[in-house]
Amino acid sequence: MKLNTIKPAEGAKTERVRVGRGIGSGMGKTAGRGHKGQRARKGGRGKIGFEGGQMPIQRRLPKRGFNSAIGKLTAEVRLSDIQRMTEVDIDLSVLKAAGVVQTQIVQAKLIKSGELTRKINIKGVGVTKGAREAIVAAGGSVAE
Repeated sequence: MKLNTIKPAEGAKTERVRVGRGIGSGMGKTAGRGHKGQRARKGGRGKIGFEGGQMPIQRRLPKRGFNSAIGKLTAEVRLSDIQRMTEVDIDLSVLKAAGVVQTQIVQAKLIKSGELTRKINIKGVGVTKGAREAIVAAGGSVAE
């Protein structure tokens, strides 16, 4: 076999059909669009998802998932974030002042992620079971 003799398979390459170029081309007059009707017209497909007035499938099927209304106002705080802070008594206002949570946050929850080696007192902040055990083990306390 020689590279200069290689050709594509028969029928693999076809020329583009030029529509609407006269009766002799075989694709003149209606240019393959048929006679009249919506699809024969320019721009005649309508908008995506339109089903002729019937309720579209994307509106018939139920929505899935959940977007929490309070998710944007709630923050998770790690034990490693608390460890870096210098304060002993910690509440939501202290967390905001230290820049651990954003100012628009309404409630926060302490999760067990990282180490806690110093004594702290938590007040007005939610605490998970594991985080509570880590705080008490370090000699701190959690007030509800």
